[in-house]
Amino acid sequence: MSTPLYEPAQRPRIWALSISRLRDLFFEIAGEYVERADLRIVSHGFEDAVREIEGAGAARPDVVIAGGSNGAYLKTRVSVPVVRINATGFDVMHALARARREGKRVALVTHGDTPDEVRRFMAAYTLDVTFASYQSAQDAESVVLDLSDRGIDVVVGPGLVTDLAANAGMGAVFLYSRASIRAGFATALEVAQATRRETVRRQRLDTLLQHLRDGVVALDAQGRVEVMNQRLAGVLGIDPAKAVGRTLLELAPDLAGSLPDADGDSFCTVRGASYVVHRGPLASNSAAGGTVLTFQESRALERLDRTLRSRQRVQQFTARYRLDDIVGVSEPIQRVRALIARYAKSDATVLILGESGTGKEMVAQSMHQLSARHDFAFVAINCGAFPEALLESELFGYEEGAFTGARKGGKAGLIEVAHRGTLFLDEIGEMPLSLQSRLLRVLQEREVVRLGSTEPVRVDIRVVAATHRAQTESVANGSFRADLYYRLNILSIALPPLRERPGDLLPLAAELLRQATAREPRLAARVPDAETAARMLAGLGATLRRYAWPGNVRELQNVIERIAVELADAGACAYAESDADFAAGSGANANTSANALPKDSAIVTREMLRSVAPEIVEPVARAKPAVLTLRERSRHVEADEIRAALAAHGGDRDAVCAALGISKTTLWRRLNAAGR
Repeated sequence: MSTPLYEPAQRPRIWALSISRLRDLFFEIAGEYVERADLRIVSHGFEDAVREIEGAGAARPDVVIAGGSNGAYLKTRVSVPVVRINATGFDVMHALARARREGKRVALVTHGDTPDEVRRFMAAYTLDVTFASYQSAQDAESVVLDLSDRGIDVVVGPGLVTDLAANAGMGAVFLYSRASIRAGFATALEVAQATRRETVRRQRLDTLLQHLRDGVVALDAQGRVEVMNQRLAGVLGIDPAKAVGRTLLELAPDLAGSLPDADGDSFCTVRGASYVVHRGPLASNSAAGGTVLTFQESRALERLDRTLRSRQRVQQFTARYRLDDIVGVSEPIQRVRALIARYAKSDATVLILGESGTGKEMVAQSMHQLSARHDFAFVAINCGAFPEALLESELFGYEEGAFTGARKGGKAGLIEVAHRGTLFLDEIGEMPLSLQSRLLRVLQEREVVRLGSTEPVRVDIRVVAATHRAQTESVANGSFRADLYYRLNILSIALPPLRERPGDLLPLAAELLRQATAREPRLAARVPDAETAARMLAGLGATLRRYAWPGNVRELQNVIERIAVELADAGACAYAESDADFAAGSGANANTSANALPKDSAIVTREMLRSVAPEIVEPVARAKPAVLTLRERSRHVEADEIRAALAAHGGDRDAVCAALGISKTTLWRRLNAAGR
């Protein structure tokens, strides 16, 4: 079942105009179109009809029906479609036959030239008919008087002509029939429907244009405005309704020389603002159909670019490490892995304790990867690496104008960036007291207030903090808030130092060597896996276990990196010798790749280790350390690191502070605690 095109209140408005007997036929058949059209019969013609139509305002007709000269006159003078009533061939034959019964001499009068087919038909059947035509009402009167003078008995023609003939005393036969009137109404309905569809389409396109954030104007082939959206009209300071039909350069002379001459982009300045102007064809098949110009404000493009960069930045906050990346088989490290898997199921805050270099961030990332938040950001920040003012803006963000140098539009802090993900606060013990209270509120209320703002922003984050020293001492001396400590220390994981898990030294070193050689093209093929790397390091197990490793895994990684460089640069002879020995070996190994290492080969020797890290092969003699508490371990590690840094920088304390990321006050306090 088809759906009607119009609701009753939306029926097309059709006006039928006539000042002659055609009007009577309009009235006779009007009832047939009540359901399909809002039909109005108007007894006006020519100039009076024009004034009636143009003065109707919103009630103007969708289409007008008229006949003869009246229809021709209206076609060129009104802005609505005009359908002219056309007589059919049957109408002409029927009217002429009737006229022959009423008089001997018959004339056929038409508006415009008499159709050739009518003349040929009359000639073929030797019918004696006089032909005449007219262009206007004045012509019609002259034609009728001339026919009367020539002795014509009956005139066949439109309503105006037959009315004039009757007034002149001649017989008159009306040319149009009900069928031709119905055909005219059918055409009018089709035109009205098409007009309304086009109107709806134009309204939708206009609505679309008005909602665009860019300025848009459509020009015809002569450069005249066909449509302009309000956005561009506002930029140019003109009324878009008054712009239609005028050239763009007439409306905005400042654009001369700035618009692109061909399809493409250019730059222009309007009222002090810069715009990117894009030119494209209005019709896809021909540039002669017109042009579309779009004006994009350059500042909007810059804001969009910043937004895209910001989103890309958020996407860069991802966790790289997983639980499988934590290498070790010792009981302490197995316990750590079990805690990670257990705590990953919770959203409670976690405090990770461990000496520097034990892998606290790796633990935090592994926990994030196992949690329900793994699809969102993992944001890490070192609280001891920034000055207080910078740390505050990085964590909490700021509004535009919050301080001198603040970015236009403001900036979201890392706490906001971590929304729905994990926020990792490394070296939490270095956070200034003034920021600890703000962080405490974030943990309690789960909302953050940017610098310069009064509106809190809700955040959904999981907080993981880490410290290399026991915070109880900081709480006791007042450098760390007790309430923040207890808020952070809901769940805790203590990472063992490397010296307390000697059984993990060789597997861990082998994995680090595999990673180091994978980054070195000269070694990647020779060390395909950790098992091969373990065979290469097999002779160093006892030596590695004797060393205390104050820098923990980070120090071990540094040593392994040195070994990898030594193998790549100076170990070619050792590889060649091993390959030669291997090639001369048993036939059972004859199909093995020439790049493979001998199964029992220990390429890295004590001598090579001595050359790259002599402190490991010949460590400074020291008494066997007693079992220390975590606080005591932290103090010793700090003292060792500070002494090493002072030695490396020739006693320059400013350089040491910069290298260790601490203040002079902190350095002085730790030196006193270390007894120096």
